[in-house]
Amino acid sequence: MVVLLASAWVSSCTQSPHNDTVAGVEDHTNAELCDFIRDLVAIAAATTLPHFRRNVVVENKSVCGFDPVTDADRLTEDAIRAAITQRFPEHGIIGEEGGAHNPTARYQWVVDPIDGTKAFVCGLPTWATLIGLCDESGPVLGLMSQPVVGEYFIGGLGSAERVGRDGRTPLRSRNTGSLSQASLFATSPDMFSPAELSRFNKLSAVVQLTRFGVDSYAYCMLAAGFIDIVAEAGLGYYDIAALVPIVDSAGGVITDWTGEQVRGGGQVLAAANPKLHAAALVALESSQSS
Repeated sequence: MVVLLASAWVSSCTQSPHNDTVAGVEDHTNAELCDFIRDLVAIAAATTLPHFRRNVVVENKSVCGFDPVTDADRLTEDAIRAAITQRFPEHGIIGEEGGAHNPTARYQWVVDPIDGTKAFVCGLPTWATLIGLCDESGPVLGLMSQPVVGEYFIGGLGSAERVGRDGRTPLRSRNTGSLSQASLFATSPDMFSPAELSRFNKLSAVVQLTRFGVDSYAYCMLAAGFIDIVAEAGLGYYDIAALVPIVDSAGGVITDWTGEQVRGGGQVLAAANPKLHAAALVALESSQSS
């Protein structure tokens, strides 16, 4: 039933408003790329949903912690890879589970089939499928899809929107002016090294609210204007590539903890507007020097 609903809200929104060609991906029109990434919503959902809240076998990829993977992760990535390869055989793919394919290609699709596998195996609908398209400049188009809730977020190529069973909603981050008014999110305190956690805690001490545990949803809620700051560390590129265009296109700012472009994961700081981002950077930097 949920798979059918996912297909319904994709099929109702397949006409992309972007008809021009974006700088940096001139081989393809905006509409072509946006329509294709929307098609991937249903392809991913058809594989993830039959495994959700079922007795799936969980394997641990980590030797010094708990980094779960399931057949749902692998099968979903396989389905996404097959669709990309069929449509754009000249493109490369970087996947969390399957590694790199055609790594020298100009255009790279960065895929996290189930971001938040820990939430997935616990039956919590805060996981998502993340798919980003990158060229030599970085991520240019991103998708975050949550089929249980029945919504996806897409950003880049000049716009950002949420698409749900209630239709389309433009994304716009909010204009919170100070850290004392801001909300701060991260997936878990366990993602930080001791030094990083000390810096995070200093930032947390000067904001209004700190919350943990919603994985990539935090970035999308920032883009939608509901929260203000996300500060995380230890990320893979597949964890963040899709989210960069969503935040950027909604008016937010997303960098590493030094204010530089996010290139390969690691430390990430996203904020709802440039003023708030600058203040959060100062708080993190002053924590490092203290």
